[in-house]
Amino acid sequence: MYFVENIITSGNKNICNFQLYKKEMIILKPIQSKEEYQTYVDDKTPNSPILKNCFNAFWVGGLICAIGQIIFEMCKIRGIDERNSYTIVSMLLVFASAFLTGLNVFNKIGKFAGAGSLVPITGFANSIVSPAMEYKSEGYVMGVGAKMFTVAGPVLVYGISSSIIIGIIYIIFNTQSLILV
Repeated sequence: MYFVENIITSGNKNICNFQLYKKEMIILKPIQSKEEYQTYVDDKTPNSPILKNCFNAFWVGGLICAIGQIIFEMCKIRGIDERNSYTIVSMLLVFASAFLTGLNVFNKIGKFAGAGSLVPITGFANSIVSPAMEYKSEGYVMGVGAKMFTVAGPVLVYGISSSIIIGIIYIIFNTQSLILV
């Protein structure tokens, strides 16, 4: 194994028959042991504040869920039944996520909160809107239409396929549903 060491030289020096003047030369040195390699990796790897990242993910994800719960309770107070309240909450959270993605705000929230901002419904909306915005310059059909589902497409395909398969299995093994059909 080899690791790369960068050496910056200044002035006119003749190193390995190359004339260098304020240029960077890469020299490969052999790594003698696993400990030396581990030391090299530890020096080059940036430290990640795991506790801070987990805390931010926790409170931002909790805040998104609390906003959804507040919307749900407001719907119930206004006399909307529970099933329609769930639909309204989903629609509003998807719209807010897509709108904030369009304003490039959701990406900043995602960098700050990490997985906390990817509460399933808001993360799904972001995964559809982001590629659509990125490929808008290629046109609406070949850009937006073709690339919109690059991230979310497999999720939709496997989700719909598995629900159909589970539904068929349920119908086959549930004798009461066979009688009703």
